[in-house]
Amino acid sequence: MIQDIQRLVDTYYAWLKDKTLLRQMDSWIEITTPYLDRHNDRLQIYAKRRDGGFVLTDDGYVLEDLEQSGCMLDSAKRQALLKMTLNGFGVQVNNQALEVNASSDNFAMRKHNLVQAMLAVNDLFYLASPMVASLFYEDVVAWFELSEIRYTPKVQFTGKTGYGHLFDFVIPKSKRAPERILKTINQPKRDTAQAVIHAWTDTKEIRSPDSRAYALLNDSEQETPSAAMDALRSYDIKPVLWTQRDSVREELAA
Repeated sequence: MIQDIQRLVDTYYAWLKDKTLLRQMDSWIEITTPYLDRHNDRLQIYAKRRDGGFVLTDDGYVLEDLEQSGCMLDSAKRQALLKMTLNGFGVQVNNQALEVNASSDNFAMRKHNLVQAMLAVNDLFYLASPMVASLFYEDVVAWFELSEIRYTPKVQFTGKTGYGHLFDFVIPKSKRAPERILKTINQPKRDTAQAVIHAWTDTKEIRSPDSRAYALLNDSEQETPSAAMDALRSYDIKPVLWTQRDSVREELAA
């Protein structure tokens, strides 16, 4: 089993290296990553030297793109949720840009954290329809509380590779059930499923052997691709459609 997981992790990093492109732009280096945004464009970040280290930024892309799409982050509740999400990755907002500082020793981890923060914020806040009144994350919290499901929000675990992975909820172990680790996916598709798979495969070996992983998939506005659900199941992640959430109420509340 360890050899199988190691092979999958090695394959992931080989893919990441092969699909990452660099381009000089005056004093900045543009880094094109293989991760796709909701427009199916590859995410780009920018790096340059500063004060003996490096600064990495998305140049304001994620937050500006959301606002241009009608998803305003002007309420106190959404600002608090944005801050909590970014804090999990050690990312700050500087004039609408997501930004981290890095040294030569931690550059790879900081780059990873910035890209993962961009993906998390985009998926967390993007509203599939302007008529949607609440965020999917908020819907999940409300359902947990209504169902008396205890949880800890926004928990980061360091994986076997040394990289950090932020999970939306952790339900502690009880006498009746093991630890349950959950990710919400507002836009279920191949890339968002792949990000969850990587986070879990890198993390599962450092958690209790009986820990379980779940992915809560928002199918309220769009159909969830069966390929994404099959991929999650292949890596021992239980996909749960939001419209069928009552099917797991008892096992999450246990």
